[in-house]
Amino acid sequence: MRLLVVEDEEDLVEALKYGLVRADYAVDVAGDIASASQKLYAASYDLMILDLNLPDGDGFDLCRSVRRGELDGESDAGLRILMLTARDRLADRVRGLDEGADDYLVKPFAFPELLARVRALLRRESGGGTSVWTVGDLHLDTGRHEVFRGTRPVQLTPKEFAVLRYLMSRPGQVVSSEDLLEHVWDENADPFTNTVRVTLGTLRRKLSVDDEEQLIETLVRRGYRLREGAPA
Repeated sequence: MRLLVVEDEEDLVEALKYGLVRADYAVDVAGDIASASQKLYAASYDLMILDLNLPDGDGFDLCRSVRRGELDGESDAGLRILMLTARDRLADRVRGLDEGADDYLVKPFAFPELLARVRALLRRESGGGTSVWTVGDLHLDTGRHEVFRGTRPVQLTPKEFAVLRYLMSRPGQVVSSEDLLEHVWDENADPFTNTVRVTLGTLRRKLSVDDEEQLIETLVRRGYRLREGAPA
């Protein structure tokens, strides 16, 4: 999943990015409303962590612009917004939620709580209700960062885990290489490399060993699909 952190405190930005990348998220950062707006216009994000006190304006304004579709002409209802701010008044929390935020966390905060809130918001986007996602005999635990094929543990790299998490959020759907690159890699990824194909190849091999059924299908010139019919 691809996240945008909108925050101007450099130390906090570095800490957030470090922790979120370690949790297998692709993370882009913006230090003000102008650069955040440009990134939101140019790319698709699954979740935005938004500070309110920004150098060129108020985070409430950016949140409202996103929900009204003022950045690209469409209301981005699918983007989850977590406001992360030192403003702890009840009126601010209420306003944030009324402006379109999905959650509101006050600084100072504990990073494990932030991470849990991110997971919860992304589960809501995918229609899941728990931290364990199941498709057939494939089980992925976003909290523990564990994957099992039946009872067999599957050891994945952070990027493989992120790709699988994205595919499991869309079982049975065809996901293009461009879509994976957009949601699983950050803005520094080179779109002209074969990184998606290589990652999918190693992921497919790890998920299906010996005589196990292949779970990821390749559809020529269309993309990839996680099969829903794997035996439970």
